[in-house]
Amino acid sequence: MKKTLLAVAGIIVFLGILLSLTMGENRKRVEVCITFGGRTECRTASGATLEEAERTAVQNACALLASGMTASMACERTAPTSVRVLSGGR
Repeated sequence: MKKTLLAVAGIIVFLGILLSLTMGENRKRVEVCITFGGRTECRTASGATLEEAERTAVQNACALLASGMTASMACERTAPTSVRVLSGGR
């Protein structure tokens, strides 16, 4: 019984921390559009910093635009077509 209560309490604490990290007021959100190989993809991402959010959005867009490690790396080095800050400001 005591082990069960401790396990439930641990899960609740873990979920609380996870929720606060993902829903925190300090999160930055951006929308990034990338043109690569004649196609354009736009993706939205969030992160602790604007740079982290932008990098994640670029990686997400390039995952759809490029196939293979070499093309993915080239895509991720491509300058974004547009970057729009949705929250968190510059």
